[in-house]
Formats: sequence, structure tokens, C-alpha cells
Amino acid sequence: MKRLIDHALAGWRADTGRKALLVRGARQVGKTFAIRQFARGFGNSVEVNFEKQPAIASLFEADLDPRRILRDLQLATGLLVEPGKTLLFLDEIQAAPRALTALRYFQEDLPDLHVVAAGSLIEFSVAEVGIPVGRVASLYMHPMSFLEFLAAKGRTAAVAELAGRSAEAPLAGGVHSELLRSMGEYLAVGGMPEAVAEWIRHQDLRKCVAVQRRLADTYRQDFGKYSRKAQVKYVELVFQESPRFLGQKFTFARLSGSRRRRDLQPAVDLLTKAGVVTPVVQTAANGLPLGAQSDPNRFKLLFLDVGLAEAMLGFDGAAWILAPEQTVVNAGPLAEAFVGQELLAYASPHVAPALHYWHREAAASSAEVDYCVADGPRIVPIEVKRGAGGALKSLRLFLEGRPQLSPRGVRFSTHNFSTVGDLASYPLYAVGSFMAGTDPVVQAAILSLT
Repeated sequence: MKRLIDHALAGWRADTGRKALLVRGARQVGKTFAIRQFARGFGNSVEVNFEKQPAIASLFEADLDPRRILRDLQLATGLLVEPGKTLLFLDEIQAAPRALTALRYFQEDLPDLHVVAAGSLIEFSVAEVGIPVGRVASLYMHPMSFLEFLAAKGRTAAVAELAGRSAEAPLAGGVHSELLRSMGEYLAVGGMPEAVAEWIRHQDLRKCVAVQRRLADTYRQDFGKYSRKAQVKYVELVFQESPRFLGQKFTFARLSGSRRRRDLQPAVDLLTKAGVVTPVVQTAANGLPLGAQSDPNRFKLLFLDVGLAEAMLGFDGAAWILAPEQTVVNAGPLAEAFVGQELLAYASPHVAPALHYWHREAAASSAEVDYCVADGPRIVPIEVKRGAGGALKSLRLFLEGRPQLSPRGVRFSTHNFSTVGDLASYPLYAVGSFMAGTDPVVQAAILSLT
């Protein structure tokens, strides 16, 4: 299956000033698969898995001289590593922290060698050993986006159409309806590659749900790897309960039972580092960067994948396939989570994932905009609506208060493409279209799927 990160990997390979590369992201989002596919373009590739081959980790203990490491690696594996011809793939690198530290020296001493590293729970090792700024490059990977899902189904013409479409003119009604149905499939299956592959092979939602539940169990099994024994119960609680609060401000008091923030905040931080949740942080949105005016104590939690969230909630995904438009009306928070997941998927892979929303509290009229994103020097407020219509009072209030900074707003709904005044309306399935319109690099990455 083609992935958006393929385009970024190709760009890294062509960069004559490239550094060793760290591919980061939650467990099971497809990092290893994508790197192995990328490796096929080289004359030769050597893959080391530090979990399966723990003895290899000892090669990094004596010193961090890349030439000596490369020599010993060839002796230990019997494989030839030639700078300029070989891709060296260090998988599950979190099991060898010294290897993670060594990455910084490969570019300095062996600049022609292509070195890529990846691993599960890699963020915890990065936090432990550190990576000097500017010494190692990073690419962030997410679950499959809707357009990647379409490409995996062979719908490359639809992907190309959406990559180049603005909100100026609607699609033909039949095409719009078909894409809504395909979006319904995605919302039922989610973006975890294993679940998508299962759906494409068998078209059996029960098998997809079984995959999703197994993946959820895999995440649970990791808790003890990055949490102290006393923390595990809190991590489990936040993990289990966070899908119930999609689209809502996250408050610790609303979790099951009586829990203190000082116990639960570390659990949120650990799950964030593991990539299982992403905080959507409140921002005043009076200027850029959005994070400079954010309040880290006020946030929503975006779960890793809508399919996983639905499996944990016991939601009947068949409703998305049978009646997607009606189901959006009845499951609005999942639609909002889907848009957030899509925004992350099409964001620059070179930047750590971050999302923001705007909220104003006032005695007479509180207001909230679901997402705020930067578009060059501008801020674009985004509302996600359950159906085709719906009032946009909060969006209007946001725009009226920032006429120069935010000259337009965006609505995602089941409505077709349209533009009226300062409001651009996109169908829910067209988050990629919106993001491609803000950045030609994003458009190129999407087109690479075709």
C-alpha cells in the first residue's frame, strides 16, 4: 500500500545534505512496512532488528565511531553495507539506546550512507538519551488517511481529483454520494493498516473489528513498558475512557471514579508520548504560532484512530457503511475526530504532531471553533458540522474578530464543495483537498499515491 510518507522518504534520499533519519509514530501505523518498501529502490538494503537480534546492540557499546560500527556490523551479519548504495535500516532502535545516540555521528563521518531508524515507543528512548537539534532528521507517521485508503482500494482517479480540487465548484452529485459512501467505509474500518488490508481482502467488518480489538490489546500490553507499576492503572483508565470524550474538553474529574489530576496528568502525558492520543490544545489564536498562545491545561484528546475508538466504544460500524450521512448526524464527535485525524495525516511529516482549537468563555455567549490551522501568515478556523447545514455562529464570531489575520473560514460537513463569501465548504472526505490547497508539498505527496 502506498503511503504519504513515501514522498517524504524520496525527498530525504535525494537530499545531498541529509542526516540519519528517525521515523516516528505510534505502534502499528506502518513504519516498518513503509521503510521496507522504500528500501526496494536501493541496490542493496540491510535491516537490523534490535529486539530480534539483541546481540547487535553490543556493537554500539565500545564507542560510537560509525566506521568501526559499520565494520563490525558487516562482520556480525555477513552483509555488505556500501555508502551510496545501501540503505541501513535500524528497526526497534528503542531496544538499543546507544544506537540511537550513534545516529548523530553517521552524517558527520559517513555522509553518503543512508541510515533510517524506527521503532515502537521510540519517543521514550529519545526522551532518555536525547537527540541534538539539527543532528538527526525526523519524519512523523500516522494511521492511513482517507486518501491513502482510497488509493489502497485502487481509487487513484478519485485521489487525483481530490488532490487538485478547491471549494469553488461542487462535484457531480453521483460522485459526491459515492465518495461519502467510501468515507463511511473508512469511518467503519479506520486507518490502521492491518484493518484496512483486512477490509480490502475480505470486506468483512467483523474481521476488521477483531483486528482493531487486538490492536487495542497490543497498546494495553505496552503500558508496563513505559509506566511505573503504580501508574499503569491510571494509564489504562485514560486509555479506556478517552474515546468517550471525543470532541469534548477533557476534564480529569469526569473520568470514572474519584481521581486526582496529579495522578492522571502523567498518564495523559505517557499516552501522548506513545502516540496513542494527541491533545487538541486551546489557543487564543490572535497570532502565529498558535502554540504561543495556547493553554496546555485546557485540551481535548484526539484518539489515535477512529476505527480503534469505535471498537473500544462498541459502536456499530455497519451504520457508517449503510447510511453514512445519517450516521454523521448521530455521531458528530466521531466526525470531528475524523477531521482531526485527517489534519494530522496531511500535516508536514517533518514537524511533531500538534492540533489546536479556539474557545471563548463569556457569561452571555461562549463560542468554540473545532480546529485552527496555519496557512502561511493566516489562521484558518475550521468547523465540523454533523449534517449539510447547521449554524456557524462561533466561526462567524472568530472571523469578525480577526478580519486581517483570518479572512476566511472552513466548514466540513456532508455538504458538497461550495464557496460563499468568506466561507469555504468542503465535504468531510475532502480534508486532503483543503490541506493540498494550503501547501503544494502536501499536494505532491497526495498525488504520489496515484
